[in-house]
Amino acid sequence: MGGGTGLSVMLRGLKEKPLDITAIVTVADDGGSSGILRSELQMPPPGDIRNVLTAMADVEPLMADIMKYRFSSGEGLAGHSLGNLILAALTDISGDFVTAVRELSRVFAVRGRVLPAAGEAVVLSAEMVDGSIVKGESKIPEAGNKIKRVFLEPPDVEPLPEALEAIRSADAILLGPGSLYTSILPNLLVPKLAEAVVASCAVKMFICNVMTQPGETDNYTVSDHLQAVYDHIGMHLFDYVVVNNGEIPPEVQRKYAEKGASPVELDQKAIDDPRYELIADKLVLFRTYLRHDTDKLSHHIYKLIQDWITRKR
Repeated sequence: MGGGTGLSVMLRGLKEKPLDITAIVTVADDGGSSGILRSELQMPPPGDIRNVLTAMADVEPLMADIMKYRFSSGEGLAGHSLGNLILAALTDISGDFVTAVRELSRVFAVRGRVLPAAGEAVVLSAEMVDGSIVKGESKIPEAGNKIKRVFLEPPDVEPLPEALEAIRSADAILLGPGSLYTSILPNLLVPKLAEAVVASCAVKMFICNVMTQPGETDNYTVSDHLQAVYDHIGMHLFDYVVVNNGEIPPEVQRKYAEKGASPVELDQKAIDDPRYELIADKLVLFRTYLRHDTDKLSHHIYKLIQDWITRKR
């Protein structure tokens, strides 16, 4: 469950394992191409869904590049992703966003299922520590203020029935990596989804981010991430917390520091917490950007799932 780049990166490695994967993706995005299509066509935002579909697809690299292609010029086209426009067209043809996602999944031979958390777009807002309210997912990190809590409008949004069923029948439920307040928590703020996760006997894992996110999780440690989830749900959810303890080269840290990001510290409070088992490993790769090492991460996740199922038997 999640959204954004983090979920897509993890799924690229996880889809190679013998697992039946369902990705449940947030529908709170309101920025860029997704925000325009959401506003003008009254459809859920397609961007995060498109990223996840591409990550889980079994297609030639050129097709993946086509889905990600973003127009740089053209009146009305500039800034739009071709994949977003394809999803918008399929929604118009089928009359339904969920059907459009299902059909594109079939065309792209997606390994598993990709489901929006809800069949309608939701508005994500944040209450800041000073009491101010910021409305809109894309505006929250730009507010320059510390987040106290996030909430959805409408608060009683109905989840997609297929998403509920996927949670109820799951052997494992994974949250993260991804933007804590704008990609991960919005899924848990859909009331029935959160209830289903809490009630599930599946092994529950939190995959912690490698870096903090400017305007959202500035200076957050591992335990700060977990506390934010607890504060929104009102209970501890996770059996395992998977974190990076690999060193990030100083020159890479400096590059990210210029944008206001820093490594997420594995703090003593997280290490000492008895409510979950901590899995720490060197899970970071740097090429153009810092990302999770998808092979290592998927190896840990798959082993934890196998061990959990064996224990249940």
